[in-house]
Amino acid sequence: MKVILLKDVKGQGKRGEIKNVSEGYAMNFLFPQQLAVAANDSSVKVLDNQKKAEQRKKDQEKADAVELGQKLETLTVELKAKSGKDGRLFGAITSKQVADGLEKQKQIKLDKRKIVMDDAIRTLGVTEVAVKLHPEVTSKLKVHVTEE
Repeated sequence: MKVILLKDVKGQGKRGEIKNVSEGYAMNFLFPQQLAVAANDSSVKVLDNQKKAEQRKKDQEKADAVELGQKLETLTVELKAKSGKDGRLFGAITSKQVADGLEKQKQIKLDKRKIVMDDAIRTLGVTEVAVKLHPEVTSKLKVHVTEE
């Protein structure tokens, strides 16, 4: 019996896949627990439409991420911090401070987890920071740290 899985089923497959299973397994386990539906013409068409809509949504998210990435490439976030004589900061500039500065100065809300910093910024001057906007889109943002 052909079924369309509505959820991931261990040992059978992932959500949205069409699988051949025994009739007893489908009737006694998959259907009562709403893990699958019978694969007839109408349900296959609905599945195809859902996959197309999901793909359009993913494409739109990627396009938005590319657009935001291009915008971030041109921006510089100005942050102030206390520093010593040699230009080293007392403390450090973290990704949270960069995200807050970006929101205050440029009105762009960005999650601090998307800002990829190997280590916190500990010196004065301009530093380029990577921003991972989408699994396939990474951009650079300039952070200019000046003395307070």
